[in-house]
Amino acid sequence: MDAGARLAGDRVITYGDVPAEYQAALDAAVLFDVATRGAIEVRGSDAGAFLHRLTANAVKGVAVGCGNANLLLTGKGKVQCTFELSRVGDDVFRLSTPPGESEALRAALDMYHFTEDVALTDVTDAHAPLEVAGPKAVAIVEGLLGTALPAEDHVTVEANGLRAIRLTVAGLPGARVESAPEQVITLWQRLVDAGARPAGLVVHDSLRAESGTAAWGRDLDDTVYPQEARLEPAFSLEKGCYIGQEVVAKIDTYGGLNKCLFLLRVNHDDPVATGTRLVRNDGGEWRDLGVTTTWAYSFALDGGVVLGYVKRKHQEEGTVFRLGDGPAEATLVAFPLREV
Repeated sequence: MDAGARLAGDRVITYGDVPAEYQAALDAAVLFDVATRGAIEVRGSDAGAFLHRLTANAVKGVAVGCGNANLLLTGKGKVQCTFELSRVGDDVFRLSTPPGESEALRAALDMYHFTEDVALTDVTDAHAPLEVAGPKAVAIVEGLLGTALPAEDHVTVEANGLRAIRLTVAGLPGARVESAPEQVITLWQRLVDAGARPAGLVVHDSLRAESGTAAWGRDLDDTVYPQEARLEPAFSLEKGCYIGQEVVAKIDTYGGLNKCLFLLRVNHDDPVATGTRLVRNDGGEWRDLGVTTTWAYSFALDGGVVLGYVKRKHQEEGTVFRLGDGPAEATLVAFPLREV
């Protein structure tokens, strides 16, 4: 939305000064354009019970104006859809999805819709949010709202024509804020004027990798169990039955995860392709022991890093892997590198 934006396809990778954008995230606040996120409205007298029966996190007992991170799992307990749930009325819920995923979520929920009083509507056209992250992010959003945001994540505040929710954004404290879609450029400028520095995908990936935050379509798909991707805040072990619940509960009780998401430091700064195998000499035999997902440049580690799934028994800090067939190496490091 700013002059100086540098694009890769339809994504802004930077607004011209990547190190300054990263430092602003740590010292003040950065602004990310997430206006392409999708949204589903679930409405009807049975909406709460319907969602509670299907989704991995609690819906029953969520008060109006509150919500949570949530998942729809497959029957085998793997992640089918990821979203954030907000209860916007007694019988109305809004599910905010990653870009391009709203129709997939609507269709997946509709597979389980029989006689319940529930209407599922794609309302992506009415959903154009922006995200602010960093130590001053919440204060900036509160200044525009003219009121405080609650200390808890996923609580919605509506004021001055804006809707805002405190969230962890790319591993940093932050908030998502939106107005009417036709006002998104005006809202962007208001946030910039209030002190949020525009930042692009390079910085978002750096912060996200350093915090070990999985992104749908890059680190996360329907081949992954939620515990493998460290998605514990998005599912419940207490709410009772839901799709895939038995598998999730067994993993929690008995363990047995074959792989888990980790951060690895690469011994060069060149990008590493998604899907590059993590190979290690184990007992005199070269074995395939994992796979990379996101590559990023880590300013905290001053070098290239990857998120990747590493098989159990090879997850100790300092373990070194070869990247595919080449000479490059990646070393497992402790993470997250900073706490929210």
